[in-house]
Amino acid sequence: PACVLGIDLGTTSVKAALVVGAERGHMVAESCSRETQAHTNSLEAGPQGMEQNVRRIIGALNECLAALPQQQLQRVTHIGISGQMHGIVFWKRDQGCKWTEGGTGPAFEPEEVSHLITWEDGRCSPAFLSSLPLPQSHISVATGFGCATVYWYLKESPDFLKSYDAAGTIHDYVVAMLCDLKKPLMSVQNAASWGYFNSRSKSWNTDVLENSGFPVHLLPEVGDPGSIAGRTICAWHGIPKGTKVGIALGDFQCSVYSCLTERTDAVLNISTSAQLTISMPQGFQPPETPDPSSAVTYFPYFSGDYLAVAASLNGGNVLATFVDMVARWTEELGLQVRESAIYAKIIKAALAQNDSNLSVQPTIFGERHVPEQLASVTNIAASELSLGHVTRALCRGIIENLCSMLPVQRLMETGVRRILGSGSALARNEVLRQEVERIFPFPVVYGKDVDAAVGAAMVM
Repeated sequence: PACVLGIDLGTTSVKAALVVGAERGHMVAESCSRETQAHTNSLEAGPQGMEQNVRRIIGALNECLAALPQQQLQRVTHIGISGQMHGIVFWKRDQGCKWTEGGTGPAFEPEEVSHLITWEDGRCSPAFLSSLPLPQSHISVATGFGCATVYWYLKESPDFLKSYDAAGTIHDYVVAMLCDLKKPLMSVQNAASWGYFNSRSKSWNTDVLENSGFPVHLLPEVGDPGSIAGRTICAWHGIPKGTKVGIALGDFQCSVYSCLTERTDAVLNISTSAQLTISMPQGFQPPETPDPSSAVTYFPYFSGDYLAVAASLNGGNVLATFVDMVARWTEELGLQVRESAIYAKIIKAALAQNDSNLSVQPTIFGERHVPEQLASVTNIAASELSLGHVTRALCRGIIENLCSMLPVQRLMETGVRRILGSGSALARNEVLRQEVERIFPFPVVYGKDVDAAVGAAMVM
């Protein structure tokens, strides 16, 4: 049977999945992932910079494909690619890569390519961002967004930009190399994630950008998610030459696409951070201008639809910090306990403690809409100081914080009937699951695999 290859170029790893269409839906025939270990120091931005080595990312991608069965790769008819949004990589159009012959067939290696400046990059301070022109878009510009990064180079290191004549996300780069695109092509999803893009008119804010000296020749052309960007120019790792390659997609949208089957479902994902996502009704259009104080962002999805997303910066990372704190206190008391053992014990203690009057505001990492807000604990009584009470209250706080960003009333008004629970923190923490069921008045289905690589293949 024909296969579709789905690829996701993530923040820490690359994944490739071979998906075949089955009678009961899509089935993953084979998959492979490799850590990229691509983080590298930023010479220009110093400790605020967050950059990755593109050669390492493509090296991990080549390893993934070399590990998949050759027979199945030869049956690939379409390639769908997703990746980490917001970030930017620069390259020279005719020297972006070189093709070499390997053990599993031709592969490309980056040549005249910059580092990837990722979505986690912090070089654009609030003062710098406030000096930029206002976008004609429903999304506020933040540090780590592609256009903000270009503005930073324009001010701090203009010669850097003169070395390149093309730019895109890391997954736009891969599509451009596979198809030998003379000008990069970007999906509406990725363009919106860069800032200065109007998703109603599907166009860049060219006038605003040109008037402020922005190098608009670096902006990619924009197409609809789900459309074909081009065809492979070589038999890549044995995948036939001329295979159709889809326009690169946002990893968040592909993750949701991999599990969201009904418009009446909400997706709750708690891993390092946490997201609660719902589909907006057909025909919905986001507001004309950004609202920096809004906890909900509207992401372009597929077929002109939008997702409403409460994206919290506080999820499993809050519990990990709490465990780290307990470990350090224990060590200061002269005892050694492994963090994994602490994790198991605090969960067990919280399960034995059905309720807690402690109130924990868990926002130790702030939130994008209120960056200055930190964590707090209130309602502290002498009878509520056990590990069980504190852990129970902390888990509840994580869910309540997410719920405050996208309230139950709003979910009901949108027609939500069920919650799909996913993510590593939710999977291994029964207390979190109990609190989800306590706070949300909907049936919750767990174990939904959220997989951007599979979602990218399903779109094709």
